[in-house]
Amino acid sequence: MKDMLNVQDYLFSNFDVGDWEGDEEQVAETLNELIHFAWERLPEDLGSEQIDQIINGIWEHLRGDMALIETDLDELLDWVTHYINSSLDENI
Repeated sequence: MKDMLNVQDYLFSNFDVGDWEGDEEQVAETLNELIHFAWERLPEDLGSEQIDQIINGIWEHLRGDMALIETDLDELLDWVTHYINSSLDENI
């Protein structure tokens, strides 16, 4: 259940994202915005394992992807919305 978890446990620092040739802080900030955005859209009654998979999946899909620094935030937020919806649809 979502109320048993804390979004803070999923956030990244610039040291967690790896080498981005000086853009580590921007990558961490963007990633954290995406995680907060996703968190707000997850159903309250979603199981903790499913929440882990979805939130951790955001980083897994975007790890090393230049989209984190080259793509407009609105486009990334649209991707997150689609990713969440498709993840929830798969688990119905």
